[in-house]
Amino acid sequence: MKRFALSDCNNFFASCERIFNPDLIGKPVIVLSSNDACVIARSNEAKALGIRMGEPFFKVKDLAKKHNVQVFSANFALYGDISSRVMTTLSSFATDIEIYSVDEAFMFLPDAHPDVHAQQEQFYTEYAKHVRYKVMKNIGIPISIGIGETKTLAKIANGFAKKRTDGVFDITQHPEVDQLLASVPVEDVWGIGYRYKKKLARKLIFNALQLKNADQQWIRKNLTVAGLRTVQELNGISCIGLTQETPRDSICVSRSFGKNLSQLQELKTALAHHVTRAAEKLRTQKTICYHLTIFFCYQSYADPERLYAYASKQLHMPTAYTPTLITAALDCLQQIFKPGYIYKKIGVVLSDLHPEQSIQLSTISQLPEQTLEKQTSVMKTIDTINAKFDKKVSFAATHNKHEWAAKAQRRSAHFTTDWHEILTIKI
Repeated sequence: MKRFALSDCNNFFASCERIFNPDLIGKPVIVLSSNDACVIARSNEAKALGIRMGEPFFKVKDLAKKHNVQVFSANFALYGDISSRVMTTLSSFATDIEIYSVDEAFMFLPDAHPDVHAQQEQFYTEYAKHVRYKVMKNIGIPISIGIGETKTLAKIANGFAKKRTDGVFDITQHPEVDQLLASVPVEDVWGIGYRYKKKLARKLIFNALQLKNADQQWIRKNLTVAGLRTVQELNGISCIGLTQETPRDSICVSRSFGKNLSQLQELKTALAHHVTRAAEKLRTQKTICYHLTIFFCYQSYADPERLYAYASKQLHMPTAYTPTLITAALDCLQQIFKPGYIYKKIGVVLSDLHPEQSIQLSTISQLPEQTLEKQTSVMKTIDTINAKFDKKVSFAATHNKHEWAAKAQRRSAHFTTDWHEILTIKI
């Protein structure tokens, strides 16, 4: 019988930093969010110091200095590339895989070969250990693997795997599964959020075992079908299969500025840059959009209260053509820009997305079909060049100097995504 497995990279962002700097192993490491504002990743050593996830960096700065905590600005280009390598390796060991997040993936493990039938009980554990060894050997990222009859049980098993030195735990082989479930707080069960936790507490359900044995009619009425599926999964009935990655129904690109902005031209440059990134994501998932929204966070010089402004534009035709989207965004900017204010953050949202082949553009477009084909060809060429030569082609509206860019004063090099920052070794 096939088993679900959940592979989860341990302290992923911190582990990525350690790949190219082995001296960090065993030392406390934290990674900061955009603008070096909050803690978004911690090594086990940093957790032991009491540094909490999401805590503003200024609150832990003295603690970090006292204990020589290694602090890094987020390097998402590096983390994304390492994630891709991990997922590619995992895919080679699974009959099917669902990439759940940047550092997690659900897998179907293959059935045991008849020749190892005598060791069937330990087959999945040993197989998972081999997978873990290969990921560590090939990439340098430690992972934990939980195995169960369902995705929910595999998720719970992964929590126990993280506490083991071998990093693997097969809950199906444990003699007292109910005892394990009794030790898991109900809010730690996959799919049980804060709202469901409050409802379950009123029913005196505080752990996974109590949820497993709960009245299913009451669960269906109060936690809907999603809650009922979770209960059935805890009982070993697989109700949630692996899903393939689907295009997002909207794309948002937003960042806080590294410095306060007040001039319209600076905002135009920043907005054009964000639209360009959003359009690239749009084309990557092979979609086009009908609707564009921009927003700003700003405040006056006299009043510290932050205000928000929004503007939207319905496009005459769906598109993923960057110049068209930049023009629409700049039109929106003219509607909401207010002189004399301090601008803190900018964002663009592309919504009402459809597959690029789902609409015959030539039948509704105000442009000749030949022009549309040229636009598609131009964007494909630019995307190809930028993918190969690290963003060498840009639009004039974005300029080259991004003095407004978010702070990243502690960012490590782009070791795997930029030829100019590739690691060099002196022999």
